[in-house]
Amino acid sequence: MEAKYLEDWLRDAHAMEKQAEEMLKAQAKRIEHYPALRARIDQHLHETEHQAEKLERVMNELGIDTSAMKDMGGKLTAFGQSVGGMMAGDEVVKGGIASYAFECFEIANYKALIAAAEQANQPEVVRVCREILQEEQAMADWLDQHLDETTRTFLTRADDNDVQAKK
Repeated sequence: MEAKYLEDWLRDAHAMEKQAEEMLKAQAKRIEHYPALRARIDQHLHETEHQAEKLERVMNELGIDTSAMKDMGGKLTAFGQSVGGMMAGDEVVKGGIASYAFECFEIANYKALIAAAEQANQPEVVRVCREILQEEQAMADWLDQHLDETTRTFLTRADDNDVQAKK
């Protein structure tokens, strides 16, 4: 029975990474005045693309296909979030909050996947998920450590009536 859940959760994780790719691409396009944030988003976008590839590899090895429906659903959700963010004058702050929350969501998913893979005696899945977990934890830690600074920078720019404060 645990193999069925592992398969479903791997598909979910793959869709989650596809959603993350779209969200990160959209954020990176619109961040001009926050170079440290932009650089970290670009770095994590690269990591996220490799995470999806790693998941595809272990899924192929186990004979599990990705779910086109789940992947598309994740991408559509990311698109909706991106469009909604573009309309907000405080997009950089709201994006930082949403990104931190999403990283915590990913961390929880990978912890569950690791437990399921251990239970199903799938050491390669455990190894890959632990690698990905470390990257997600590093991104969440970075966002946690920089949200205060990003918020203060935004508020300073907004107080100066900088029309580009959201970027």
